Amino acid sequence: MLIGELSRRTGVSARSLRYYEAQGLLEARRGTNGYRAYDEDAVASVRKIRALLRAGLSTEVIRQVLPCARGEQAGFDWCAELRAILDGELADLDEQIEALRRSRGALVGLLATR
Repeated sequence: MLIGELSRRTGVSARSLRYYEAQGLLEARRGTNGYRAYDEDAVASVRKIRALLRAGLSTEVIRQVLPCARGEQAGFDWCAELRAILDGELADLDEQIEALRRSRGALVGLLATR
């Protein structure tokens, strides 16, 4: 399917699809006319990429995780390294949340002295 069809079927802009391809998240063949052509499984791949982006993962992490996301469902085949990668990402998020809580507390303290 061409990029316009993939965009229509997934609700993702052609610009985003080209970005995913540039980041190594999505593969397209080039026809003799130079147009991108995607396989049918690209629809499921794009949906999984979007879900992983909504979870806050970077495209670099998604590139590592995506091979473990097989099939039409949103679930994952638990590759050996997948659990460790996602656990690491969760730990990083927890650290960021705690840092934000400390910053918020400090700001509340400053405002209280006003």
